[in-house]
Amino acid sequence: MKRDGPSETRAGDDPDSGADPGWGPRLEELAQRQRAARAMGGGPRLEKQRAGGRLDARARVERLLDPDSFVEIGSLAGGYPEPGEKPAPADALVAGFGRIDGRPVLVGSEDFTVMGGSIGPAAGAKRTRLTQLAAQERVPLVMLLEGGGHRMTNSLRGHGRSPNDLQGLAELSGRVPTVCVVMGASAGHGALTAPLMDFVIMVEGASLFSAGPPLVAAALGEKVDKEALGGTQIHVTQSGVAHNRAPDDPAGLDRVREYLSYFPSNAWQAPPRRDGIDIGERRIDEILALVPVDSRRPYPMRRLVELLVDEHRVLELQPEYGPSLITAIGRLGGRSVAILANDPSVRAGAVDAAAAQKGARFLEIVGGFHLPVVFLADNPGVLVGTAAERAGALRQAARLFAAQHRLGSPKISVTLRKAFGFGSSIMAMNPFDDQTLSLAFPGVALGAMPARGGGEAAKADAELQAQLDDAESAASYRIASTLGFDDVIDPRELRNALLRGLELASARQQSDLAPIARTGALP
Repeated sequence: MKRDGPSETRAGDDPDSGADPGWGPRLEELAQRQRAARAMGGGPRLEKQRAGGRLDARARVERLLDPDSFVEIGSLAGGYPEPGEKPAPADALVAGFGRIDGRPVLVGSEDFTVMGGSIGPAAGAKRTRLTQLAAQERVPLVMLLEGGGHRMTNSLRGHGRSPNDLQGLAELSGRVPTVCVVMGASAGHGALTAPLMDFVIMVEGASLFSAGPPLVAAALGEKVDKEALGGTQIHVTQSGVAHNRAPDDPAGLDRVREYLSYFPSNAWQAPPRRDGIDIGERRIDEILALVPVDSRRPYPMRRLVELLVDEHRVLELQPEYGPSLITAIGRLGGRSVAILANDPSVRAGAVDAAAAQKGARFLEIVGGFHLPVVFLADNPGVLVGTAAERAGALRQAARLFAAQHRLGSPKISVTLRKAFGFGSSIMAMNPFDDQTLSLAFPGVALGAMPARGGGEAAKADAELQAQLDDAESAASYRIASTLGFDDVIDPRELRNALLRGLELASARQQSDLAPIARTGALP
């Protein structure tokens, strides 16, 4: 193990003029092996890798971590091959630990310039070692992927029973934050790393698949290129395997740092707090112009979220997948908070299968690390229609409901304009769901279904329809009169109400914390 940098032993160094002269050859051999490991795939391959502004495996690690903080482990792995095999510098995986914002993290970076970033026996051991260290030392793990999965020549070697990194990643879930950046083509075993981690970023031009185009053609006769098979567009917008896209390597690595800044290093700690110039109360007059009174008119919920949080800085996860539901992380009063919000500008905020699936997974992750959750409800319910039923919208909505019900971290529910049927339940409006606060704007529309559509379906006469309309418009005060809502608030006071609720719940995040015990299956 060594710190990555200029402290590397150099040939001819004389550590002590009185030292045993036999140390000289040994130190020279060590220095040569270290240089070979750092050479990666050599000049031409590195030049090709760096074409177009791409970073090599070691440069990616340096860009990710605080300056001069990287300490490499396993640098000599792959450097002592079996007879007839060529050395594989670091066995195509640069691994070690360093700091992000001063906090320790572990990192593994696949090196495509060495045997296509494939996983040899030593690299497999290093991957497992990283998961073991993350569990043991309770620090986050970041994996940077660009490789072809298990090396074909592995099958020529016998190997016994041993743990692997996928088992380790499954065990890390809910214990330490895990982040993955797909930075090139990633296939097979390496690609399986991504869905086992909390947050997945794909750099434009990267691809992710269980098997690449040649194997797909051989197995199915299907001719497809990497982009169409598992490119960024596929996994960010359609499959949901990846959360966010990044335009290039540096942007993807910066997104890792941003994401981790909101989380504790492990589930035994409270989320970090940050001071700033915008952590106090402030009224948001713009809300009255942004949010129309007519619940049938759309508005950009993302703008409302930005107005609420400190310094208007927010990190949205999976913005292109299930976009009628916003899953985001920001800060309120310096505290990290998760935000789940319906977006009325997409299908009126109706929750479809993809949105519900996204939301449930999001709540499991943020809840596992004790982030308070703010629910901003403005939806007509679960999406209806044949396509929604075939996609399993009901089951996914039930899963989202169960995930929010099981949250152990503080949660604040706010109904902005409407929440009909199960749409209110999944957004934590039901009483006795352990809300720290349950709030509403004046004039919210509630009920099993919209009064107008329900009345038409029931063939209500004019008098009954008027009664239904009046009951809907008075819902916030009627429910507040029996403490179904803790309060009805002036929309301009929304941020201040949230800050006060978080202050009320702050003692909970100062007590002994531990990973969340999960029992029973979600729907």
